[in-house]
Amino acid sequence: MGDLSRDYEAAHHLLAEATGAQALRFLMAQHGLKQSDLPEICSQGVVSDVLAGKRALDIRQVRALSERFGVSPATFV
Repeated sequence: MGDLSRDYEAAHHLLAEATGAQALRFLMAQHGLKQSDLPEICSQGVVSDVLAGKRALDIRQVRALSERFGVSPATFV
């Protein structure tokens, strides 16, 4: 029964792939954060560039964000 349920969910409820920037934007909104609320991750300018798609997150930033939000680092990769 579990296999049938998993197969149905996979076929009918696909989750869209999200970029690291989209995941960050979503998590910031869920937590009511602004760009300036992430100084331990990077500067406000860098956050702005990441959200605009002008810059990718580096591994240090990915680790810090995953710890901050309690999600897998894969969320931002």
